[in-house]
Amino acid sequence: MRPGISDPTTIAELEAKLTHLRRNPDNRGLEFERFLSELFAHFGLAPRQSFCIRGEQIDGSFTHHSEVYLLEAKWQARPIGNAELLTFHGKVAGKAEWSRGLFISYSAFTSEGLEAFGRGRKTNFVCMSGVDLRHIVLGRLSLLDVLDRKVRRAAETNQAFVPVQQLFPEVDLVI
Repeated sequence: MRPGISDPTTIAELEAKLTHLRRNPDNRGLEFERFLSELFAHFGLAPRQSFCIRGEQIDGSFTHHSEVYLLEAKWQARPIGNAELLTFHGKVAGKAEWSRGLFISYSAFTSEGLEAFGRGRKTNFVCMSGVDLRHIVLGRLSLLDVLDRKVRRAAETNQAFVPVQQLFPEVDLVI
């Protein structure tokens, strides 16, 4: 397992930015996208800022192991349900056949939504929650390792979301 962020200054800066986002709801969606782009750049994932394609907005993209991932980033009061998962599934499916996605919801996902989404369709993206993200920002886990384990689990089980606590049982992940 690769270490997480090891530079104390970087950890402090990223944690401060994430804390600022939690406390300041104004323009949070756009600021969250910028924060994620900075985090992806830190891990060498060559992020691209949000872009539009004929009326469809993509919150960004990045590369990992030579694969392109489309990004959906949500920071809202309620957890994400089936409708939002289906919408992102459609965005990813509407691109090149080899496209993948990462859906980050700071408020996590409803169990009902994940169950309904997983019935009868192949997933083409993985999901990350705010708790998952905090473990990365706090330097406990590497974003690269988190992506690797989430992608592998999705390939093996078709589960779009598995919390990092289940993927990394060897790491103390109490917040």
